[in-house]
Amino acid sequence: MTASNHSSVSHTVFHLLGIPGLEDQHMWISIPFFISYVIALLGNSLLIFIIFLERSLHEPMYLFLCMLAGADLVLSTCTVPQALAIFWFNMREISLDRCITQLFFIHSTFISESGILLMMAFDRYIAICYPLRYTTILTHTLIGKIGVIAFLRSYCTIFPIIFLLKRLTFCQNNVIPHTYCEHIGLAKYACNDIRVNIWYGFSILMLTVVLDVLLIFVSYILILHAVFHIPSQDARHKALNTCGSHVCIIILFYGPGIFTILTQRFGRHIPPHIHILLANVCMLAPPMLNPIIYGIKTKQIWEQVAHVLFIKQK
Repeated sequence: MTASNHSSVSHTVFHLLGIPGLEDQHMWISIPFFISYVIALLGNSLLIFIIFLERSLHEPMYLFLCMLAGADLVLSTCTVPQALAIFWFNMREISLDRCITQLFFIHSTFISESGILLMMAFDRYIAICYPLRYTTILTHTLIGKIGVIAFLRSYCTIFPIIFLLKRLTFCQNNVIPHTYCEHIGLAKYACNDIRVNIWYGFSILMLTVVLDVLLIFVSYILILHAVFHIPSQDARHKALNTCGSHVCIIILFYGPGIFTILTQRFGRHIPPHIHILLANVCMLAPPMLNPIIYGIKTKQIWEQVAHVLFIKQK
């Protein structure tokens, strides 16, 4: 396409379709979306409240969990209200600036969560391999610094995407078959060459999320090596049990994302609405289930939840 055509028109408003091919089912689809969002809001807010309220929970593991709950609140709030607006009120229009803002927070929060999961793996490694030095190594000051670095990493790596998208001319279709905006999903409607966007997005994925997965894998190899050298079977079981919740959350966070990538790469005959539903599962499932998993599997949290919800009502 010629340069004159590039500058002739550039869409500043886009239309989100929701779940393409299932428009007549949007009202029914909205029910699990709404229920999941309410559970995510209540569960993560309660988790943050309890950890802040109870001094006995001001330990490294729970402080990292508090960060994870905060990131879950942001991630679900960036996506679900927009989807519900489409399902309930047919509010499909979204400006370019709003679209870029949404994808900035979605991608940066996703990378933040990945970083927090890595920090939690490091926490379990220190707790099991160096139990006597656990509190002296993971001080509140160090936890705060690690948390700031994790969030700065996510925002600094995603920030250039704003300018990579702003330089583009969107003269192609302005209908996005999705419930929310994402980087390449928006960039592909540009008339310009988007190879820089593609390679930058790929590089960020490899240097953040993929690197985090590899480091988490290495940390658990070291943890298992240390655990199986513990002579007492009861002590081994207790050590492994402390990692159970974290492993569940890792699978829940990375699993749907990996499955989505595989279906997009190899599942060319899979209907588009399946891809969109899977992408929404990636955004909905972890925020909804994380507080439930930790609430059920962590005795201290469950006791505090019971105390707040039931005993204080008497």
